[in-house]
Amino acid sequence: MCGIVGYIGFREAWPIVVKGLKRLEYRGYDSAGISIINDNGFSIYKKAGKVAFLEDFTRNQDRSGRVAMGHTRWATHGEPSDINSHPHSSNDKRLYIIHNGIIENYATLKEELLNRGHQFESDTDTEVLIHLIEEIQGIEQIDLLEAVRLALNTVIGAYAIVIMDRENPDQLIAARKGSPLVIGIGEGEYFIASDATPIVEYIKNVIYLKDNEIALIKRDALLVKRLDNVIQTPLIQELELKLEELEKGGFDHFMLKEIYEQPRSVRDCMRGRINAEEGKIELGGIKEYADKLKNIERIIIIACGTSWHAGLTGEYLIEEYARIPVEVEYASEFRYRNPIITEKDVVIAISQSGETADTMAAIEIAKEKGATIFGICNVVGSSIPRITHAGVYTHAGPEIGVASTKAFTAQVTVLTLLAFYIAQQKGMLTVSKLTSLLTELDSIPDKIQTVLATNNVIKNIAAKIKDARNCLFLGRGSGFPVALEGALKLKEISYIHAEGYPAAEMKHGPIALIDKEMPVVVIATKNSSYEKVISNIQEVKARKGIVIAIVTAGDKEIEKMVDYCIEIPDADEAFLPLLAIIPLQLLAYHVAVLRGCNVDQPRNLAKSVTVE
Repeated sequence: MCGIVGYIGFREAWPIVVKGLKRLEYRGYDSAGISIINDNGFSIYKKAGKVAFLEDFTRNQDRSGRVAMGHTRWATHGEPSDINSHPHSSNDKRLYIIHNGIIENYATLKEELLNRGHQFESDTDTEVLIHLIEEIQGIEQIDLLEAVRLALNTVIGAYAIVIMDRENPDQLIAARKGSPLVIGIGEGEYFIASDATPIVEYIKNVIYLKDNEIALIKRDALLVKRLDNVIQTPLIQELELKLEELEKGGFDHFMLKEIYEQPRSVRDCMRGRINAEEGKIELGGIKEYADKLKNIERIIIIACGTSWHAGLTGEYLIEEYARIPVEVEYASEFRYRNPIITEKDVVIAISQSGETADTMAAIEIAKEKGATIFGICNVVGSSIPRITHAGVYTHAGPEIGVASTKAFTAQVTVLTLLAFYIAQQKGMLTVSKLTSLLTELDSIPDKIQTVLATNNVIKNIAAKIKDARNCLFLGRGSGFPVALEGALKLKEISYIHAEGYPAAEMKHGPIALIDKEMPVVVIATKNSSYEKVISNIQEVKARKGIVIAIVTAGDKEIEKMVDYCIEIPDADEAFLPLLAIIPLQLLAYHVAVLRGCNVDQPRNLAKSVTVE
């Protein structure tokens, strides 16, 4: 959710932290704040709104210093405001903290601290934590590292924190549990961030702090220990991220850039994993479980948001080709009931960030019940790949736009490969059939490029519907998850109320909403449900609805009965989601731009949901 950047070293810290916070605004942008230490003392600057507001606010202030920490907030406890912005201070104004996460028992702790004479300025749970650390340090007469360790052993919840002590300016303390934190290692300097995007231009080597680890960071030294006080030898990894991946590359928005990156990202997802000529799939991340996949009785897919829609697509594919029953669960619901899971089940957890709190909690429940857990994730070094038994990276590259686009198609590509792979292991597909499917899959990136060429057509349609207040998206079979995802994209970034439905379910309620003001987007490609979808279109037109149809190139029949057509190339039904979603992403994008919405940072949303 929130974004964290810290620096200690020989460079001027302010430019590093500000630039890093801007790169992390996709994680939180309700407010921003920075604390900095220099030879003249300590300064703290906080402002509601975006990082640019903070820059303007401090333009004539002393921003020098070589130790600093900064934060972008996505509000949980307390509304966005200057006073609720991070950093927050201890009661005596000596200690300062920035925090991503939620302290669940903050109310109880706050009441105890109030009884001890503490006074609080904000409505946040974060301020309670720094007061608690101050209280423990004062009572026990211990150093700050030990006080932080003891305090974190008493709190319940998730956190990634950085702490600064104005009386010990040559150190920072960082810790994490349930929220990501990475430490960049330089020569005589260290960087701290929620992810690697703010620090990739300065260093090559990083440490991904693990859950329940705490770090003491100085300019020339790093100490990492667990909360049980056992010193750790951290694993140093080399970053794979490239700086140019974090720039817009001439596009107006990151979202548009990422939509246009999908031919490349889908290709990268398949690279080295398919041999179309021989009809073979190799998924090295789950290779050791090949025998288990032959005999599994059930697959459960757990995910949230866009990843859940990808999971629904996976359900269609796996059941169709591997003939294994699949259940798709919202991770947020799965974790709060008593699901029936056995050691015979495989649970597939899908998350772009690899840090989704609900999905991680659901994984732990499934592991406790003996299931084998596979992860599908985009971010190397994130938590989910570490806590699952095996898995597959999507290799989509960084996704900065809050509304997920290329991550969805990459997840669907992996699920398609997984469906074919399991079918291959079980002998459910002949070599000739698999060869045919893989040959066509290999052509999908080029077909996505063809769909992108319809951008101007889609932009014109967007101009016609931009003032709509509601919109329906309809699809059948694997087109239904596409309809759900298309509706989600529109509501996320344009703030138009939109819902996705199975086309046949329209008659069971939503049809009451249709009138001449209602756009209805229909996935109407030539597949096994084609004739049924035509009937659904006629039902909408009979009630004067505005129909936008996603059709197979060359389809003249549907063109005659709808208001607008967007053509996509002909393809096997298995690959419909990878093509049909592209025009829906573009439609949502152009509607949002025409409505003057902030496409990359839609209101109230954050990229990575690391809290409940």
